[in-house]
Amino acid sequence: MKIEFEVAHDGFIAYHTSTRKGDSLRRLLEGHSHAEKLFLLQVWWPSFKHFNDLHPEYEVKDFRDGTRFLDFAFIKHTLKLAIQIDGFTTHASQISRSQFSDHLIRQNHLIIDGWKILRFSYDDIKDRPRMCQQILQQFMGPYLGMNEGPVKVISYVEKEILRYAISSNNVLTTQDVCQVLAIEAQKARQLLKVMHEKNMLESAGKGTQRIRCYRPTAEILQHMMG
Repeated sequence: MKIEFEVAHDGFIAYHTSTRKGDSLRRLLEGHSHAEKLFLLQVWWPSFKHFNDLHPEYEVKDFRDGTRFLDFAFIKHTLKLAIQIDGFTTHASQISRSQFSDHLIRQNHLIIDGWKILRFSYDDIKDRPRMCQQILQQFMGPYLGMNEGPVKVISYVEKEILRYAISSNNVLTTQDVCQVLAIEAQKARQLLKVMHEKNMLESAGKGTQRIRCYRPTAEILQHMMG
């Protein structure tokens, strides 16, 4: 759902912005643009429903003792996955022969350093997102146990809402979510609705047709406290 993605994406970028400074912050603000967000919307989010362990514009040491930035890095346990989004013009007509060679050497050094690499073209992300999802899921399956399904994974935004509800020991309202995430009421209501549909939240009042307040379900409390 688009609005759930927007809320999660805003929180994802805000979190990584808060952890960076200097050139790393500048690169995040300038480098995470339309193509990268489209990848998250069309490929990553439908596949996993969360951004856990994913890092945008991730800085790595270059083989020439400098630094370079990966469009995305997924780092969990022993897995280091670099994800690159390639536009046609970037690699077809706008680089020299020496730049092309340098590009390949840089990629080889990433592999030597233990990185796995997946590359997606902008055109495929835009026009054939399902194919890109399948490639990503096929790669991730052996590492993440895809049989568990994405719905059981709690996103960063959902965790923040649940943590607030648990710590405050009160019912959860739209206004609470607005304050916790600094978002507008419409987005907060939609996010609560989605979490209710995913059995993370249940009605804390008598009404079921129009729910005005929520509380975490027993199952999700056990998951969070376990």
